[in-house]
Amino acid sequence: MTVIEIDGLRKTYRAKTAVDGISLAVRQGEIFGIAGSNGAGKTTLVECASGLRRRDSGTVRVLGLDPQTERCKVQQRIGVQLQESALPDAMKVGEAFRMYSALYDAPAAWRDLMDEWGLTDYRRTRFASLSGGWKQRLFIALALVGGPELVFLDELTTGLDPVARRTTWALIRRLRESGVTVVLVTHFMDEAEALCDRVAVVDAGRVIATGSPRELVAQAGTDSLDSAYLALTGKDLA
Repeated sequence: MTVIEIDGLRKTYRAKTAVDGISLAVRQGEIFGIAGSNGAGKTTLVECASGLRRRDSGTVRVLGLDPQTERCKVQQRIGVQLQESALPDAMKVGEAFRMYSALYDAPAAWRDLMDEWGLTDYRRTRFASLSGGWKQRLFIALALVGGPELVFLDELTTGLDPVARRTTWALIRRLRESGVTVVLVTHFMDEAEALCDRVAVVDAGRVIATGSPRELVAQAGTDSLDSAYLALTGKDLA
């Protein structure tokens, strides 16, 4: 079953084309990577797919719905963690769960969710006092408050130390194992290679190639996704 279908999506900002005719499909139950350098158009693509930004042209269907004209219905069924996600410094973890829960018609049992993701002991901790790794764990858990079928995670591990990155990777795998489809936006090719069932390589607002990490490496004739990205786009992410 396909949960996201995008055909000819285009979005411009004045003279800059951020998304230039992208087409892709995401299957139910997979971790689908959208990989590329900063400024490639990844975040704009996710914002259009999740109903947070209006597209200029093209068609988008998420769970059979148009996120532009049926935004409220879509957002009741998805979870989103954006690159610039933040909470007020003084907000406590428990308060964040209560606030997010109020946004949904049929939210998950947020106390159980807080416990499941190891956040119960932090329920009275202020956001500013959390480490980077615990903030990311909190944002993943908050993206699940609505009991979503599909979750968008944008640049989730940027700025994390290696241990926190690996812990976050385990959490993402756990999401998929629970039956949630994950769209993972990243500019780390090792992350895409480690986590994703399939990857769309995005460059200058276009999809350059799509396939499993192994397929993309074979297509480029290289030995890693990092080097495959260089061969496909002519750009080095290092």
